[in-house]
Amino acid sequence: MKKPEQELAEIRSMMERSTRFLSLSGLAGILAGIYALAGASLAWYWIYFPSSEYASGTESISTADLRINLLVVALVVLGLAVGSAYFLSQNKSQRKSQQFRSPASKRFLLALFIPVIAGGLFSFALIHQSAYQMIAPATLIFYGLGLINASHFTLGEIKNLGIGQLILGIIAAFFPEFGLICWALGFGVLHVIYGSLMYFKYDR
Repeated sequence: MKKPEQELAEIRSMMERSTRFLSLSGLAGILAGIYALAGASLAWYWIYFPSSEYASGTESISTADLRINLLVVALVVLGLAVGSAYFLSQNKSQRKSQQFRSPASKRFLLALFIPVIAGGLFSFALIHQSAYQMIAPATLIFYGLGLINASHFTLGEIKNLGIGQLILGIIAAFFPEFGLICWALGFGVLHVIYGSLMYFKYDR
């Protein structure tokens, strides 16, 4: 016969599985950070090498071409990160016999992507207005807000990751000359750190 505390723990676990998306993969976070660091390194080379003047990485690339290249890199990084998160989280849910598509996962995605999509559209508006220095702060801030919002429906570590992104976004807004560094720290380093913590705590 089960003890009352065991029964309570099982009930609590069942309620958590029904209301929270627990299949989020820590390894996907690590990979997203690696993709972001690779993209930021490429952007840094194009923008700042060999001198620190904007778009002087090579005389053969015009300012317009540079903007297109940076946009392509950003979209590739986003696509790889989202694709990795989808396949690795789905694999985790199968391995742990959890439901991948559930009301909890839908609430998580809705809470995350409404701010993220709004941030993406706002970033395109910044590009339209040639306010390029504010793109890094905007993406960090909107992404941070999305993570904080979505943390109610998934693992608690996501909230701390969102707060970190938000802080870096605000710093980048006040010091736009460090925008690319803040972007690399937020989307790259913080993802690797928190992805590693989640992997060793939940995925193994």
